Amino acid sequence: MDITNLTIQDTVNKKDLPDFNNLVFGKNYTDRMLTISYSPEKEWHDAKIKEYKNFEVSPAMTCLHYSQEIFEGMKAYYREDGNIGLFRPKENFLRLNNSALRMCMPELDVDFCLKSLYKLIKLEKRWIPNLDNSSLYIRPTMIGTDAMIGHKASNDYLYFVILSPVGAYYQTKGGLRIIAEDKYVRAVPGGTGEAKTGGNYAASLLANKEAQLKGYSQVLWLDGVHRKYAEEVGTMNIFFVYKDKLKTPVLNGSILPGITRNSVITLAKHLGIEVEEYKLDINEIAEDIAAGKITECFGSGTAVVITPVSTICYKGKDYNIVNHSSESLTERIYKELTDIQYGRTEDTFGWTVVL
Repeated sequence: MDITNLTIQDTVNKKDLPDFNNLVFGKNYTDRMLTISYSPEKEWHDAKIKEYKNFEVSPAMTCLHYSQEIFEGMKAYYREDGNIGLFRPKENFLRLNNSALRMCMPELDVDFCLKSLYKLIKLEKRWIPNLDNSSLYIRPTMIGTDAMIGHKASNDYLYFVILSPVGAYYQTKGGLRIIAEDKYVRAVPGGTGEAKTGGNYAASLLANKEAQLKGYSQVLWLDGVHRKYAEEVGTMNIFFVYKDKLKTPVLNGSILPGITRNSVITLAKHLGIEVEEYKLDINEIAEDIAAGKITECFGSGTAVVITPVSTICYKGKDYNIVNHSSESLTERIYKELTDIQYGRTEDTFGWTVVL
């Protein structure tokens, strides 16, 4: 697709901006959205930036019955120099296409997606909070739209992008309390765990609800075969600090290959920190926390950025990790990452896009 084929609606009804100091994650949405349609005859076509409005859809639409849906999450920031920045957006669209292949959906033109997104963000720049730890959250999504109750891949699709000003995903200051889930399973190798599709998140809802009723924020998922190897937390990949060494579960087909995860690994190695990706047995994790071998634990993700974990519950026992001082590796990685994202330091990795 050629970016000159993008239609931009001249006027929209402008909403009042929310209080940027008191944002609830994912509650407020900007004035405009982007949509592109797909059909086998025309392929991707009819690209529009238009007023944010509800969709009118068929009750028989494919995605409602067979969960043929994928999405991504990224952010736009006001940088220190006053420009708008994005962090590794091309990687998000490449991952979206990988998810599309797994879910039997058409791939997108990555270059067109990037250029049309940049235009949308420039139009909606008043919605970007100019505050620390705040940003404009970007949600690209693709859904199957055939109105047919029949178990097959859709022929027609809709791709859309909506934007939401956000603050911190988690408001806790002392670190997250999470529980290792050994009853329910989220994904297995060969399934859809490495695709960013809504069904994976639906599969996690009951376990998360039960965890929250017990006083925990999230679930640490274990592998679906042996139910003993740590995989990821519901909203983030997981890292463990063994003094000067960083360990994280190896990607195995059932773990989302996080872009922030990859950035953390790259940053850590750049800082001279040894990184290991391998199978992490939850029993060993519990023992190593109790023995003081694990000195820190944190999660990584676009929404959560870098979030410390203070407690892991396993088989009814809490294992507490207390070293999250300003001198911790968690804080060091957080600062290195966010300084690049907000333009406070030079990006030597070529990760940022400045609009």
